Amino acid sequence: DTGEQALEIVDMLTRSGAIDVIVVDSVAALTPKAEIEGDMGDSHMGLQARMLSQAMRKLTGNLKKSNTMLIFINQIRMKIGVMFGSPETTTGGNALKFYASVRLDIRRIGAVKNGDEIVGNETRVKVVKNKIAPPFKQAEFQILYGEGINNLGELIELGVKHGFVEKAGAWYSCNGERIGQGKANAAKYLDEHPEMANDVDTKLRDMFLSKDVVTEEKKEVAVTE
Repeated sequence: DTGEQALEIVDMLTRSGAIDVIVVDSVAALTPKAEIEGDMGDSHMGLQARMLSQAMRKLTGNLKKSNTMLIFINQIRMKIGVMFGSPETTTGGNALKFYASVRLDIRRIGAVKNGDEIVGNETRVKVVKNKIAPPFKQAEFQILYGEGINNLGELIELGVKHGFVEKAGAWYSCNGERIGQGKANAAKYLDEHPEMANDVDTKLRDMFLSKDVVTEEKKEVAVTE
């Protein structure tokens, strides 16, 4: 019923050790008890921020002990009277920003269409904070309604970018064989021919992993020198 109860349930599930991933959807909907029991026009300055700050102090240690991932989904609000910089902010104060290991800014940047029908969203994700890897990286992909992330479409884009899939006009080819006109048809072909999709996937993984190995070797050489 209240934000405090929701966070207590999260803490209880974390301490149980039986859950690997917990998702709180959303931070903006975590309403403090005092706000629920008060009248509509009452002012409750900073209640939600204090509630989350206290919760994060309790949760952080338990999350580490139980090796549980806690995902908070938040909403964007606009700050009033901002003349310079972005007026956007997130609800719940600063505690969540400070305690988070990774923060992702996820936005819809367009629509995926099949003819005139909208079948999904073009999505951009930017890493605005990362304690475990370099931050500020960006990725774009499609989310299809009823399916999720369009992995085959992503495979085609990366394949074209790194030379494993050829693109001539609207046509896509792989290993000298035409696989479709337009990305949707090419993705459909890969779905019907998983061996070709696996081949492109393996080549991409080998390329990215070999880059990581070379980078690590360079770091080791730099350290020894």
